[in-house]
Amino acid sequence: MAHILIVEDDDNSAEMLAALVADAGHTASIATDLQQARQQLVLHNPDLVLLDLHLPDGSGLDLFSDERLRGDADIVLITGQASVDTSIQALRLGAADYLVKPVNLKQLRRVLDRLTGSPRPHRPSRATAGESADARAEAGADVEGFGKLRGRSEPMRRVYAQIQRVAPTAVNVLVVGESGTGKEIVAETIHEQSRRRNGPFLAINCGAISSQLIESELFGHEKGSFTGALRQHQGFFERADGGTLFLDEITEMPLDLQVKLLRVLETGRFSRVGSDTLLETDVRIIAATNRVPAEAVADQKLREDLYYRLNVFQIQLPPLRERLEDIALIAPLFLEQLGEREGVVRELDPAAIAQLRHHDWPGNVRELRNIVHRAAIMSDGRRISAVEIPGVTLPDPATLDIGESPAAGAAAAPAAATSTAAATSTAVPAPASGGDMVCVPVGTSLAEMERRLIEASLAACGGVREKTAAMLGISAKTLYNRLRQYEQQAQDGTAGDREG
Repeated sequence: MAHILIVEDDDNSAEMLAALVADAGHTASIATDLQQARQQLVLHNPDLVLLDLHLPDGSGLDLFSDERLRGDADIVLITGQASVDTSIQALRLGAADYLVKPVNLKQLRRVLDRLTGSPRPHRPSRATAGESADARAEAGADVEGFGKLRGRSEPMRRVYAQIQRVAPTAVNVLVVGESGTGKEIVAETIHEQSRRRNGPFLAINCGAISSQLIESELFGHEKGSFTGALRQHQGFFERADGGTLFLDEITEMPLDLQVKLLRVLETGRFSRVGSDTLLETDVRIIAATNRVPAEAVADQKLREDLYYRLNVFQIQLPPLRERLEDIALIAPLFLEQLGEREGVVRELDPAAIAQLRHHDWPGNVRELRNIVHRAAIMSDGRRISAVEIPGVTLPDPATLDIGESPAAGAAAAPAAATSTAAATSTAVPAPASGGDMVCVPVGTSLAEMERRLIEASLAACGGVREKTAAMLGISAKTLYNRLRQYEQQAQDGTAGDREG
């Protein structure tokens, strides 16, 4: 049994809340202003505080600084005015939830069950909640990830700190980032770190479902409500009850449906298509968009009132090009996941990882995953070399160390210097038959550079393909395929000359 302190200046609302608390098997005390609330804190140490934001003698936020309100008491704000600024401020101070008047009794009952039912995981006090999260982020240089996220870069440590701060609450979250940055992974991590972790996590892409079907997918439908409705269907809001619903690409949702979504967020009630029966749901919403939210509102892709309801807490995901150092952690993870599914073990050569870090990654983490998977499929050896990375070009080929073999390490510096000098000339030296080095001018494509390196290495090995493949760190099959490709290109070029 828990003790709940109700801080509410409206007598009727306070009595209603007290009755609900008693019905749930807990004890309650009532305070109608900050002064009475502080007096109650002297008499009782509450497990939960239901706190009205607007009180006769000040803001409910002022109570957060009271030393008598110990760190193990959860606070749920209750207000008739849903303000983004006040809700974010409340989160930073350590609020566990944020409810808007008129309070939905079923939602409040579930808040009571969630916050007072099972033992809560250890968490820092509100006085240090923000500081400890930030401290962990700052000290997290040796941390490789958080939840399902990977990376130790500064932008990602800031994301981890934000997730740590918002996950224990039940407020809505808006995740903003370019396509392919991992917005759904962020949503899953928030869910797994929340009190709803034992509830369902469901995701829906609002842009992947036709406007005629998305309402049915969200809210469900009754049998016979439209052509093809052969049975009753439970929508995402019904199936996600007690858990988290991830609405990806929220700006692709039709505006008329955004109105209905807003109503559900405000009341916790909805009805299936073809029915007038109101159903109740307790769902935490995490929405995501690859647009700038303010621009989406201006372009009438997102309703302003829905934006403010969703944007209680915003998380900005950095693009991959702003955290290239994390590729050394992310790419091997993709190989590991592929290996578990396919039963094949692959690893990336350090040169391959260095090459990946020079790419611009317009498709972000999703593009990285696809390229790593393709390289693993095309590779015949255990180790994937830089030569086998498809579709990745370097901004400045002259910066590459293209020493022919590990034995040529001592010549790496002279080779780099020679390459730089050669870059100032339009003359391209022929492949060195002695196998010392290959020089290319600035602006040479990676494919052409690869061809010259392979042909020079083959010449240095006397045409022995197995020896050449071993020197380059690739499989004999990969080398054979490359040589066949070069031969075909040469034939095509000759045929083109004849036709011209």
